[in-house]
Amino acid sequence: MAEQVDAMPTARGRAKAERRDALLSSAAQLFAGRGFDGVSIEDLGSSVGVSGPAVYRHFPSKQAVLAALLVGVSEGLLAGGRAVVSSTADDASALTQLVRFHVDFALRDPDVIRVQDRDLAALAPQDRESVRDLQRRYIDLWVDVLARLSPSTDRAELRLRAQATFGLLNSTPHSARSVSSARTRALLEEMALAALGGPATQP
Repeated sequence: MAEQVDAMPTARGRAKAERRDALLSSAAQLFAGRGFDGVSIEDLGSSVGVSGPAVYRHFPSKQAVLAALLVGVSEGLLAGGRAVVSSTADDASALTQLVRFHVDFALRDPDVIRVQDRDLAALAPQDRESVRDLQRRYIDLWVDVLARLSPSTDRAELRLRAQATFGLLNSTPHSARSVSSARTRALLEEMALAALGGPATQP
């Protein structure tokens, strides 16, 4: 009996986490399609089969949904990038794997990219600064790898290369619908590594 009682909060907690994830996924699609101001709490709830007020069980406001979405993805990129670097044997491999990691993100989450491009300013100042700080640290991760590969190159130039590469990767998926996913991925990796001055991509 005690085991059943202990299991109930776990099951409820799992269900709550799944509902929260579903809300964030739907929010990305809705915000991408209509813009943050064009989506109501009722729209968010309806998208996952609950009432608008039920959304407040998971988030205190619509702005908090946006914050969870954008801060969360920035945290994920930084953590994932660090994992890539720590798990590779050398910096050339790290750069190739960072490109592949970011291409995966760009092709998997184009809605999140659209939301960030358009609605970052709708975040509360503290959340907006959190996103920007996480992004700076993610860029620095790439620049550190590039600097070790090219120690004679000015760090400001390496940063420019990294930021330009993000612009390439984050924008191309929006217009690549007529190209197969596999070919899009291969082209993005090839162009990104060329822009970074890195080695040719390996199969």
